[in-house]
Amino acid sequence: MTPTDLHGRTIVITGASSGLGRAAAIALAERGAHIAVVGRNSERTHAVAARVGGAPFVADFDSLDEVRALASSLLARYPRIDALANNAGGLLSRRGRSADGLDQALQHNHLAPFLLTNLLLPRLVENRARVISTASVANRFAHLDLNDLQFVRRAWLGGWQEYATVKLETILFIRELARRTAETGLTAYSFHPGYVITSFGNDSAFKRFGEFVSRGSLGISAEQGAAPLVHLASIDEVGSPSGTYFDGLAPNGRTHRLASDDAVAARLWEQSAALVGL
Repeated sequence: MTPTDLHGRTIVITGASSGLGRAAAIALAERGAHIAVVGRNSERTHAVAARVGGAPFVADFDSLDEVRALASSLLARYPRIDALANNAGGLLSRRGRSADGLDQALQHNHLAPFLLTNLLLPRLVENRARVISTASVANRFAHLDLNDLQFVRRAWLGGWQEYATVKLETILFIRELARRTAETGLTAYSFHPGYVITSFGNDSAFKRFGEFVSRGSLGISAEQGAAPLVHLASIDEVGSPSGTYFDGLAPNGRTHRLASDDAVAARLWEQSAALVGL
């Protein structure tokens, strides 16, 4: 396909200081987009922003106050936002609590992007923007319990079961966002990037073992993994309904049975809103 000319468009990418997010930022900037580079590490975030000619925004999703400050900074700087890529997050192999007293994996992967999207939503709707969230094929192995969102009563299993669950929550969030904005012109999609060779889950013994036995051949490059994000952020007409989950570049990837349950998506939205104070 001929690359879309993105001059004049502003795209916000979280988790853009390394890995898949960095690769997407570079690819989209090469097509002419202005990139708001959001990352937790100040040095890397500024370096990527300089590399792509974008603007750095440092925020740690461990703090919802920093997410609120990030939203305020983005709204103050950009009268127009054409796309928001919720890419920050990942596997946490140890249980932990955020600065807000919430489960870290839940906050980093679901609650922080949920809050950021909602705080930016009026601007996004105004600009008929696109919201893109990085999910995972791991969602198929989720164990979603709306009465235990913070995984207090369930086994940790190295963080993998909760990771699968928060990625199902990502898909449900995008589905419900699409439903709530159906008549506004905003579109929303989630996607599985593939098994990407990045710093994701580096403290996981399971990942280290897999990479050892495969001699480092397990997975694809960050550039390959970023391809669905770049595609969804670039193309004007996706050709699939808002709310669709992509497996790579293919729409309607296989998901957990609850991923298409509108009642569950609505309940998750309401509970998430309560947790973040919306």
